[in-house]
Amino acid sequence: MAKCWGYGGKPDHFRGVVAQVRPPPPAQAYLRLQTLPGEQAQVDWGHFGKLRVGNRLHHLSAFVMVLSYSRQVFLQFYLGQHMSLFLLGHQQAFDLFQGVPRVLLYDNLKSVVLERQGEAIHFNPQLLQFAAHHLFEPRPVAVRRGNQKGRVERAIQYIRHAFFAAREFKDVTDLNAQALHFCLGLSQERRLPQDRTQTVKEAFEQERPLLLPLPKVPYPVEQTTSANVGKTPYVRFDKNDYTVPHDRVGRTLEVRATLTSVRILLQGQVLATHPRCYEQGKLVEDPKHIEALLKQKQDASLHRGIGYLQSRVPRSQVFLQQLAERGGNLGSATAALLRLMARYDAQEMDAALQEALLHGTIHVGAIAHLLDLRWQQLHRPPPVAMTLPDDPQLGHLSVTPHRLSSYDALTKETQNEPDPTDLF
Repeated sequence: MAKCWGYGGKPDHFRGVVAQVRPPPPAQAYLRLQTLPGEQAQVDWGHFGKLRVGNRLHHLSAFVMVLSYSRQVFLQFYLGQHMSLFLLGHQQAFDLFQGVPRVLLYDNLKSVVLERQGEAIHFNPQLLQFAAHHLFEPRPVAVRRGNQKGRVERAIQYIRHAFFAAREFKDVTDLNAQALHFCLGLSQERRLPQDRTQTVKEAFEQERPLLLPLPKVPYPVEQTTSANVGKTPYVRFDKNDYTVPHDRVGRTLEVRATLTSVRILLQGQVLATHPRCYEQGKLVEDPKHIEALLKQKQDASLHRGIGYLQSRVPRSQVFLQQLAERGGNLGSATAALLRLMARYDAQEMDAALQEALLHGTIHVGAIAHLLDLRWQQLHRPPPVAMTLPDDPQLGHLSVTPHRLSSYDALTKETQNEPDPTDLF
């Protein structure tokens, strides 16, 4: 309304005025929550700015899990917060604790709650499968009730000041190694709020035997997606291209990625395994895939060249067969014969091949020598191969030849002109 009357300021001024006359909300009292050993843990993400990896900028996120009784902290950093990393954080925390809490408290983040209407909760099915595998109960707190998981909230603030502030590290791997040392070192020296005579380490030693045992078979935690292979043997994943065998072009493949590797599968069969790249716009190639594609192209080019030679020069088939029996390189020999075909006609090539087969000189140098001798005997100028630029538009040009009699007329006119020296 104030803007309609011409006010050009911001609403901060009015908030201050209204706050002076509006009665403050009544203070709310909270009970101090007590939990039993091994009963509960609290989980949350923490945002810690951005981290550059090569030419790409990533969001740096901290996965934090705190045992509610002993206050034992688990901390690891990841470049993102997608579901596979969320489950991986759980799995690594359980490995550190050497057990599983019976109840895990969460915010209403999408990795846990897809939809909520009052007490009716639509859980993320991936989390439910993971929880069923480890036999714990996922329990979201009430909406906008962050105080219900205050232990993990305070732990994140503690991590910001006691661990992350002014810390130097090379990469995420180095940062996580330091974080693990922090979890098993400095953070365990704290005193328990409910019992100042005990440290976190001492309380954790009491709580560890009361946790649920780890499952015998680890839960497969991978980032899974599908990717289409176009005309080139690459699949796009996380803004980078990874090679696949060239005979899989035009297919839809499955990509499974961990923190360190990228696997590409078709119907459960692993086609390629690459180290994971965290930059963008990079080509991650397996030399075997590229070599196989080049070999196929070379073989196809060789077969086309041999077929063209056999159609124009029939004796080339016998010549190349004897050359192969002697261990010669068919690829280079075919390319050399095609270059000679660009300079000499087919009849001369066939005659040179016949003479080489007759004398048993089965190599391309002999063919070139015989062709040169034949042209010298006929008193012909040496042939010159014409090389045109690789411009596709030149293939559609049509050049109209002109009669050269006009040049003869110019020559006659020059002969009839007087010699300039005769004028002096």
